[in-house]
Amino acid sequence: MSNNEKNDITRRQFLSNLLRGASLLAIGASAGALLFKAKKVELVWQIDPKKCTRCGRCATECVLAPSAVKCVHEYSICGYCKLCFGFFAPGQVKLDTGAENQLCPTGALRRKFVEDPYYEYTIKEKLCIGCGKCVQGCNTFGNGSLYLQVRHDRCVNCNECSIAKACPNDAFVRVPAGTPYIKREHT
Repeated sequence: MSNNEKNDITRRQFLSNLLRGASLLAIGASAGALLFKAKKVELVWQIDPKKCTRCGRCATECVLAPSAVKCVHEYSICGYCKLCFGFFAPGQVKLDTGAENQLCPTGALRRKFVEDPYYEYTIKEKLCIGCGKCVQGCNTFGNGSLYLQVRHDRCVNCNECSIAKACPNDAFVRVPAGTPYIKREHT
């Protein structure tokens, strides 16, 4: 075997090894890209109740009508008050449950007698527009058991949420989809 033949074999082996290496690199890069894509965490919008100022923009700025933001009730901190400042409009002398005396413009907040002097308050989410009037009343004079939250079954999860852009207190935050809702805590 001459020197030229030895060089040819070496060159062939070199090219063969180079092609195998390039193929392995391509396969590895594809597998890595698939793993990265699989591990990518989906983010969703949430409202931080500690930052929310109940400005009313959740009802008007959402791309959905009615808004994906709804009032929720933290029963564990509710006082079940006869005079609920989230239910009744300010200045009520008589606790008349007529629509004109209720704070909620759509009647989404419901009141049910439990036993004197306790009442249970529930939210009919289909009627809630996310205006925050009941939340404002509850936080001003009550214990803050009513608060606003994005309902993920309704939210279309816009990358640039129009409510988040309009929120004056940056209460809208992006969190991993598996993160539980941020609850209102008694302060």
